[in-house]
Amino acid sequence: MTESNAIANGLAGAGGGIIAQIITYPLQTVNTRQQTERTLKKNKQSLPSNTTTAPSTLLQIFQVIKTEGWGGLYSGLKPSLLGTAASQGIYYYFYQVFKNKAVAITAARKVKGHGDGTVGMFGWLVVAAIAGSLNVLFTNPIWVLVTRMQTHTQAERKIMDEKKEALRKAASESAIADSTLQDKLDELNSMKPRPYGTIHAAREVYNEAGTVGFWKGVFPALIMVCNPSIQFMIYESSLKHLRAKRAAKKQGNTSISALEVFLVGAIAKLGATVTTYPLLVVKSRLQAKQEIGGNNSLRYSGTFDAVLKMIRYEGITGFYKGMSTKIVQSVFAASVLFMIKEELVKAFIVLTNKSKKVASNLSS
Repeated sequence: MTESNAIANGLAGAGGGIIAQIITYPLQTVNTRQQTERTLKKNKQSLPSNTTTAPSTLLQIFQVIKTEGWGGLYSGLKPSLLGTAASQGIYYYFYQVFKNKAVAITAARKVKGHGDGTVGMFGWLVVAAIAGSLNVLFTNPIWVLVTRMQTHTQAERKIMDEKKEALRKAASESAIADSTLQDKLDELNSMKPRPYGTIHAAREVYNEAGTVGFWKGVFPALIMVCNPSIQFMIYESSLKHLRAKRAAKKQGNTSISALEVFLVGAIAKLGATVTTYPLLVVKSRLQAKQEIGGNNSLRYSGTFDAVLKMIRYEGITGFYKGMSTKIVQSVFAASVLFMIKEELVKAFIVLTNKSKKVASNLSS
């Protein structure tokens, strides 16, 4: 029963994750671009910067639609859906497996006179951390490709700006005539971004760093397992509190409604996102195409290098770029995911019980 329960949670998590991903993907795309946009501190005059104040999330969405069409908001959706299904499936499967083990251990301890038979906050943290670490190791290559595809147009625009700046510099040094400069600038402006699919992204990552490139950002991602750990600690503890409160009032039905799951999931995700957001920014920076930095001082060789350069050239605010967008996207996505997952699990239990009842009637 515990094995089928784990499988049911894995499948329900994958289904809920896919639906939540489709609904909130445009916000995720814009958020990734916000995270990977380098903006130097104003007092860093030694480094050139042509950046301007970042537009609001809503304005950015309209800009993407205007310049790239609706498809721009869904760049990398296919591998993202695969990643979401794999990620949620793997995570919820192992979460349920280790949750069952934790419950069994606490029940055994209660029999021996230790504890009250319930899993504490630390237990939920450990369970979620183990499931999260396995999830990261299995699915990191998919998210590298998704990040590349989401930021491809942004990176191409940066590269194009660098080429234009080089032409203008050459013109100012009288290396090329004004008419020739304008022709070359017009030629660059007429160029459209190259088609960029999953295979192209995978080939690019491999050419840059080999197989290891598919695990870029895995170190901050592993540290970020504390995000779902915090999330599930708040989530499980809140549900436990609700059930205990109803049991104390001696209510006949202690089940949790879909709306309550939605609200509890939102609160849990909000707390986890605010706590771990800087790690998410570092991970996105490492996984994005490094030309997006436009300057060697803003390109990173690893996690430690990224953290140091972000502090030096962008300040602490660099670690919180796009945070408001992420809060809206992740909280809403998590709420939808939890609500759909719980309903799917309930439906699975109902179907399983009906099947057992039918089987029992036939055997008798």
